[in-house]
Amino acid sequence: MTVPLQRESPDPALALHGLIKRFEAKVAVAGIDLDVPQGSFFGLLGPNGAGKTTTLSMAVGLLRPDGGQARILGYDVWADPVAAKSRIGVLPDGVRLFDRLTGSELLAYHGLLRGMDATVVDQRAGELMDVLELGAGNRTLVVDYSAGMKKKIGLACALLHAPRLLVLDEPFEAVDPVSAALIRGILNRYVAGGGTVVFSSHVMAVVERLCSHVAIMAEGRIRVHGTLDRVRGDRSLEEVFVEVVGGRTATGSELSWL
Repeated sequence: MTVPLQRESPDPALALHGLIKRFEAKVAVAGIDLDVPQGSFFGLLGPNGAGKTTTLSMAVGLLRPDGGQARILGYDVWADPVAAKSRIGVLPDGVRLFDRLTGSELLAYHGLLRGMDATVVDQRAGELMDVLELGAGNRTLVVDYSAGMKKKIGLACALLHAPRLLVLDEPFEAVDPVSAALIRGILNRYVAGGGTVVFSSHVMAVVERLCSHVAIMAEGRIRVHGTLDRVRGDRSLEEVFVEVVGGRTATGSELSWL
């Protein structure tokens, strides 16, 4: 039985205001304003280079912004990082894990770093390893995991402390269909229990299947956001996405040599 999470406050699960990031002359994020409602399944979409990973990295405290503010359930990520980060679980894209540990050892390490009781860590780690089909007694080192298994152990680390907000960067990338279905089921259950998920993706079908809300980024700005139904209207999300980001298609005169 899923026990609903109690809301701490009426604040958005994640609130970004005027968020800016520059890398030398390039403006990667150009003043983003975005509120993610509590209890929502929120998809952040955009083409490569749109600024999604940079935005999420600033939102969770992995990258310091050049301007603006990020708040998690009312707590400022940079002014009150302990309170903010205790309420989130994060799966960054391409992050290096402590991969010379087994999955269970990695979970124990994460739990103890967060100050969790060792008994609670052991119990939750065993359940997560079992549910995610990683094998509670598996002695395989994380370095020897497949790409899908690494995504699942990363998700397990994000879930271990029962956060109120999950921020996941490309959680379905390089994941086989069976593992993807398992991850979708876990995330749906988490949201049904009162949690909030924010994730980035390029896969429109996954976003349409899972999300209650979406935002589309291009060139470091939020171009459109809202509920899924409002954003797509009577069209497919892919059609809206291509229109918003200025996508192009090949004409008859191009690639004529093929």
